[in-house]
This record gives sequence, C-alpha cells and structure tokens, in this order.
Amino acid sequence: MARLPTGTLMQRAAAGLAVACSQRLVGVYGSRVVLLVGSGNNGADALHAGARLAARGAAVTAVLAGSPVGDALAALRAAGGRVGDAAALEQADLVVDGLVGIGGRGRLRDAAAGLVVEGEHVVAVDLPSGVDADTGDVTGPAVRAGLTVTFGTGKPGLYVGAGRRHAGQVQLVDIGLGPLLPEPFLQVLDDVDVAMLLPVRDPGGDKYASGVVGVAAGSTDYTGAAVLAVGGAVRAGAGMVRFAGVEHAAEQVRSRWPEAVVRTVRPGDGDGVVGAGRVQAWVVGPGLGTDDDAAAVIRAVLATDVPVLVDADALTVCAQHPDWLRARTAPTLLTPHDRELERFGVTVGADRVGVVRALAQDLGVTVLLKGDATVVSDGHRVLVNDTGSPVLATAGTGDVLSGGCGALLAQGLGPLHAGAVGAHLHGIAGALAGDGASTSAALVLERWPDAVRAVRTGRLGG
Repeated sequence: MARLPTGTLMQRAAAGLAVACSQRLVGVYGSRVVLLVGSGNNGADALHAGARLAARGAAVTAVLAGSPVGDALAALRAAGGRVGDAAALEQADLVVDGLVGIGGRGRLRDAAAGLVVEGEHVVAVDLPSGVDADTGDVTGPAVRAGLTVTFGTGKPGLYVGAGRRHAGQVQLVDIGLGPLLPEPFLQVLDDVDVAMLLPVRDPGGDKYASGVVGVAAGSTDYTGAAVLAVGGAVRAGAGMVRFAGVEHAAEQVRSRWPEAVVRTVRPGDGDGVVGAGRVQAWVVGPGLGTDDDAAAVIRAVLATDVPVLVDADALTVCAQHPDWLRARTAPTLLTPHDRELERFGVTVGADRVGVVRALAQDLGVTVLLKGDATVVSDGHRVLVNDTGSPVLATAGTGDVLSGGCGALLAQGLGPLHAGAVGAHLHGIAGALAGDGASTSAALVLERWPDAVRAVRTGRLGG
C-alpha cells in the first residue's frame, strides 16, 4: 500500500467486484442493483463497483447505513447512480452487501441489522456482514449471500463455522497483494491440490510397497464398523489390509472383504492384534468398545512405532488416558466429531479452528474435526475441507473415512495431508453417492474410487 497511489487497491477490488456482479446478472443494461453501504472500505468498494455498473446502464441505488469513505458516493452519482431507501430492495435484481467488513466484531448495529438480506441474488463484498472474519461465528442477524467476492486472500470465516453457510460461492479476486506469509496457517485444498498429493504406485512395486494398513476394530455387538473401516482402506488403495479382531467381527470382514488378511484374536489380546503382521499404519477404534479389553488393544496399538489413526471408541478411551497419546513418537491422527472432541475436556464453540489447533498442540497429535467443513490441524498448520455436506451425517460414514485416511497414512502421507485428502475424497464420494438429501455408508464406500478418478481427471462425473 505504501508503494501504490492512494485508492489503487480499492479500484482493483471494485473492478473485480463489478465483473463478478455483471456475471450474476442476465444483462447489466436496465438491471436494478441495490448497494447496501456502511461506513467502511467495504461500502466504498460497493459504491465504486456500483459506479462501473451504472456506467454500463444499470439502475443503481445506494442505501446508506453509515457515512461512505472518500469520494466513493460522488463517483456513484457522477456515473448516474442515486441514493435511496430500503424500499428499493423489493425490486432489486442484484443486492451488493457492503455494510460491514473484516473489522466488524459481534452483532451488527441496528442500522445495518435492519438491512440484512439473503438469497442467490445477494453478492457480499469480501465477507457477508454479520460474519466473524476469523472464526465464521454469527451472533445475530447476518447476510446470507449467493456469492461472496473476497479480495487478496481468503478469510477463515468464509470456510468454517456458520460463515461457510452464509458465504455461498466464494470467488477470490487478486488485487496484487502478493504473498502475505511464507505459508498461510490455514489453507483450503482444491481438487488439483488433492490430485498432486495422492500417492502414485511404483510400476515396479508390489502390494507391500503400496501400503499395508492394519485395522483393529469391531466387537461381538458391533461388526458393521469393522466391515466399513476395512472397506474404506481397501477402496482407498491400500496394497494390503490386515484385520485383527474378535471372532464375530472377523467372520463378517472375511465374508465381505476376501482380499483382506484376517486374524482372529481373543478379547483384550493387544499382543495378538499388533502381532498380526507388519503394517505401515494402524486404524484403531471403530466399533471396538470402551471396556478394559478394548483399552488393552488400544494401548498396544498406540505403543507401536508406526502411524496410528484413532477413531470412535478409541477416542473415548484415549480421552481418559491422554498420556498414551503424548507418549507416542510416531505420527498420530485423531478423527473425532464434536462430542468426541469434547470428551478431551474442551468445548467446541464458535472458533473451531482455534480449539482444534490447541488440542493438537497439547497432545502432540494431528486432529481432524469432522463437520460440514472438516478442520485438520497438527497444532500449527490448518487445512479445511469444503467438500463435506449434511448427507454424510449418517451411521457408518465415519468408519469409511477412518479406513480411507488410514490407507493414505500407510501409503506414506503425513497425518495432516492424510486427513485432509481423505476428507476431501470422502465428501466427493458422498456427493456422488447421495441424492442431495441422503445416502448410506455403503454407497459412499463404493463411490470412493470414483472420487479419486474425479480429482485426477478434473471431471466430477455421476
């Protein structure tokens, strides 16, 4: 900013915003555009973009909820725009939200709150008004946009928490800020990122070189979790899956997945589980139970020197024995949902990113917090997955995810990327398997290879 003439960055932002608005309209000439203008830079961005639209023949009306910055209002008037009141919203083809920017905190003031709108025809400037830029928290009335045009770099609140649902589609406009940090602490992986991270098999390799994952899951009462976790590992490309569990669960796994190497062990036989054979990573917990026998198996798996994914019942046990996690020297990935995370004595509030980072630092592990926007952190870096959807909130899908991420660990990905890549593919598989309203874990399992194909080819097929 020190090197550029005053107003340069604002004009760049306004130009990008105007183009995005033009693309939302059927035609600019004769369209009715309403600008909701606050007293900050977002309001000025909206006014300058409105001036560009007015110059192209749009009927642009500014509704003021504060005193505009600089010469922005004069620019709108010079281009043929005018100032009006909230009644203009009733006939608007497009509404541009420039009420509050990234500096806003807490509830909107009354003047802005009275202008809150929602719909596909709403374009938010940088951030929907009423959404916290850092956490995505919404504490009162907030704009719900069809499109958010954000400048320079993404804001965490657009991708996590309630902010994700208020932002709609997010479009980034480069205004020439350049790299803000050597590596941003929070990133959202896209299909290209995931395709580049996916393991590629060595043409001269064998099944052992393609990742051997061990699965310690299931019990006499809960066999489905074992079947789904093993299936997730198989579908995610593990060269071999070794299953170790009690008799009834082992029978079900052997019947459903004949390619898996199955070892039957007695309840609580941790030595028998880890002695099932050489593996590059373990998945422990789905359907295992939380009694003393389960705890013995969990402790034995955690005592190994290979990466371990801890899910479901194993999370409940580890919450009672956090020292088992802190003592590990090999990579560890925890995959809780909100209630499981809170068993570790933390509260999942508005700042999902903050709580995940803090717990990961405390335990010396990587944490994947499930949700419509999955947050994965090793305590420093944060990766957010935006392919999730409510259709995945059904029994067994978490077991599929744990098996898939475990296979990626066994294939050589670190826990941060194994979690993020697995969550990304899991979300796409859910979208391919569902009808927009519901799906099942078995269908998600079957569509995992299609999700891999989609990110590698750039085509999201049906």
